[in-house]
Amino acid sequence: MRIESTEARERRWDALKDATGESTKSGAIDTACKFYLEMRGDTIAQPNGRFDQLMQRASDQGTVTPEEIAEILGTDELPVDAETTYSVG
Repeated sequence: MRIESTEARERRWDALKDATGESTKSGAIDTACKFYLEMRGDTIAQPNGRFDQLMQRASDQGTVTPEEIAEILGTDELPVDAETTYSVG
């Protein structure tokens, strides 16, 4: 498969390589595809997406904490952590 290269695509691919830590375009695109499919769901490979899980939990509980969001949305490709701090005065 060949994908036509444009200046805009080259910039996005370079940014994607930086964001994913991959050294090749194909590796970065593969990582991004895996992440997208895992989040989106509704495919044979990933029937239940993480966004659906997040929305379901919010619906079931009425509210979702940042820590719960991080737990649901964090993946190997893009770890998500939450830290809450409070201050008074």
